[in-house]
Amino acid sequence: MKPKALLITAMILGGSLCARAGNGPGDGKKDDINGTVTHSESKKPLKDVSVTAYLISKKEKVELTDEAGNFAFDELKPGVYKFVFEKAGFKKVTKDKVVVKTDEAFQLNIEMIQDNGFDLMPSPLHFTDF
Repeated sequence: MKPKALLITAMILGGSLCARAGNGPGDGKKDDINGTVTHSESKKPLKDVSVTAYLISKKEKVELTDEAGNFAFDELKPGVYKFVFEKAGFKKVTKDKVVVKTDEAFQLNIEMIQDNGFDLMPSPLHFTDF
């Protein structure tokens, strides 16, 4: 009987240690912000997008997306964040008022629009009377 109790105890302790060992994106930690950044038209993942987390106008952390367009922030302080997504050749995306709570995970998936390199402006002749 004692070997069974010892085996059960070892399994319980081993399982709890394994559950605490994960650190990667999507491992289920409760205070993470995870997500994916994709191209708005092709739906392909975007690599090397700079993702910046701001808490009350203060830069907290910066992460880059991986080959699959994934990013992850772990152990952010609870509060209301602004996330800014930037990549050369694409329009900047800002997500305001993202609430990070203790013991809650959050998924933030973003699509970025390719920047054509110029903005359309109204013609100065448009505002004149002839």
